[in-house]
Amino acid sequence: MPRSGRLDIPNLLQHVIVRGIERRDIFLNDDDRSDFMERFQKLLEKTSVDCLAWALMSNHFHLLLRPTHTTLATFMRRLLTGYAVTFNLRHNRSGHLFQNRYKSLICDEDTYLLQLVRYIHLNPVRVGMAPDLDALDCFPWSGHAVLMGKRVMKGQTTDEVLRYFGKNISAARRGYRNFIEDGVSHGKRSDLVGGGGVSGRDAPRPILDSRILGDEDFVGRLRSESALREKISAPEPIATIIDRFAEKFDVSVRAVASKSRHPRILDARAAVCYAAIEAGHSGAEVARQLQMTRSGVFTAKKRWHTVTGHVDNE
Repeated sequence: MPRSGRLDIPNLLQHVIVRGIERRDIFLNDDDRSDFMERFQKLLEKTSVDCLAWALMSNHFHLLLRPTHTTLATFMRRLLTGYAVTFNLRHNRSGHLFQNRYKSLICDEDTYLLQLVRYIHLNPVRVGMAPDLDALDCFPWSGHAVLMGKRVMKGQTTDEVLRYFGKNISAARRGYRNFIEDGVSHGKRSDLVGGGGVSGRDAPRPILDSRILGDEDFVGRLRSESALREKISAPEPIATIIDRFAEKFDVSVRAVASKSRHPRILDARAAVCYAAIEAGHSGAEVARQLQMTRSGVFTAKKRWHTVTGHVDNE
């Protein structure tokens, strides 16, 4: 299957995930991390790219960026190429360091900005690099310590995040710290890394496009951008999904939207609910088409998920 084209124009918030080739370590020691951060900071200042959050692990890293005058691709090419060359020289190796293609997700700022800041900055705790939040407050390899005022990083945009939590800096940092603490119990959020699934108590359902974190309205706004219009396809119509599964289960379209409890019709209905929700349609839309309640749609979706043993990617 061909790879989807990137959605890459200035002034879009993007969650960037970069992994080592074959998931190998890309930071072997703190000298590597320091070299990366020096390059990263200089490039942020030169290119006027906003950085809202970041975290360096061992075999991958997360960045929350908003390019303002350039494309993300240009920024990432300069960052990754320079670091890879130096890393190979330092460790007497050759060949590719990173997976062929970094992951970048366009994000609806209104819904996802703070959730992504928290998710990214809690990564060191989740993997045990920082044993607890007190250690994270001073942890040198994520942007959390910068927001807490414990460390300095040129190029990290702190005011934009902290203003959500208080009018003065002390109150804002307390509010931000409480927000981070509240996220510890959420665990891994597959919906925030493009998995298409929903987890966490405050996770809205994303549209099923692995390049986008946002609802139908956000996707509509993206489609209004001439540079993106042809790169974002509309979801498959619900009526088409019903036709497809009616044929697959050898039942009538009318039967799928009926109250029948026949096992084959129940399976077809559950498959339609699953496919339609995963395609990005709302539960209310599906319920109207199938003459069901919204809760019934999600019950049917869950049934199909369980029967088929489908597991959302993370």
